[in-house]
Amino acid sequence: MRAFSMATLAVCLSASAAAADFSISFEWGDIPRCTTGRPNVVGNPRFILSDVPPGTDTIEFRLKDLDVPGYNHGGGRLRVGQDGAIPSGTFNYKSPCPPNGVHTYEWRATARRGNQVLGQAAARRRYPE
Repeated sequence: MRAFSMATLAVCLSASAAAADFSISFEWGDIPRCTTGRPNVVGNPRFILSDVPPGTDTIEFRLKDLDVPGYNHGGGRLRVGQDGAIPSGTFNYKSPCPPNGVHTYEWRATARRGNQVLGQAAARRRYPE
């Protein structure tokens, strides 16, 4: 029984390490400038994913304004490509549009197999930059 527990622990630690390495990067791209507080509906930026957890079949993307966390900017859920690149314009969301100066925004990517969460990654940028 002890050998089974150690093997299970090793697999869990390996999966946790893979999920911990999962990362995302993005740039705003050429979305229309917005500082009125009334966001535009725009296509997503191009995302680069690294170290996607093994077994992932979809990635869920959500944008959050860290200065106004209650506002729902939306996102999308996509099948994973082999190269880790998600092209711009694959789904629509409400653009960053801070009414008072500059806000910090975070794109969160959640790797899933079915309904099981395999890992999460996040990237932050200020808008406007």
